[in-house]
Amino acid sequence: MVKSNIISLTPRAIERVNHLIDDSNQENKILRIGIEKGGCAGLHYSMDYVSEISDGDEVVEQGGVTIVIDPKAILYLLGTEMDYVEEKFSAGFKFNNPNETSACGCGESVEITPISELEIK
Repeated sequence: MVKSNIISLTPRAIERVNHLIDDSNQENKILRIGIEKGGCAGLHYSMDYVSEISDGDEVVEQGGVTIVIDPKAILYLLGTEMDYVEEKFSAGFKFNNPNETSACGCGESVEITPISELEIK
């Protein structure tokens, strides 16, 4: 288990994650964030509850919230800010990701260029 700052959460995101976890029927209170193939732009963000932290997961702790990052998503999510946005007709989490190169018109999927290991060193 490694504690890191791959992703940061805004105060609104922290508040909403805490609310969702408190209202959930989940035994363990850990949120897992990842990237999956899908949508017209190629990738989409995934979020799910997990019961344990797996080997290789990156752990982010901020504002009393514990989030784990899927190891396959790390290079895609470096520097990302997770926000919770309420608009007139919708509400949801928004990922402000500096690695995003484009998004589909509906906003459900994105194209992301991962940071290479050379850029990290």
